[in-house]
Amino acid sequence: MRISIKFFASLREQLKMEDMDISVESVTTVHDLWQHVVKKEIPDNIMVAINQEYASMQSLVQDGDEIAFFPPVTGG
Repeated sequence: MRISIKFFASLREQLKMEDMDISVESVTTVHDLWQHVVKKEIPDNIMVAINQEYASMQSLVQDGDEIAFFPPVTGG
């Protein structure tokens, strides 16, 4: 399956990873995808969206999804 991944803000800089399209076969959840791509433990405060809607690390990933990882958002 094809997945589009985006990393935002300080997370992009910290991981030194940018937007990417990947092909995966054994990934079923967002957590699995993170482990497959980043190969590090997920920080507790990371947020995720699937197709521009907030999701959880246990959310299922499907072919064609866009997965976005970002640090907590603060306003002012």
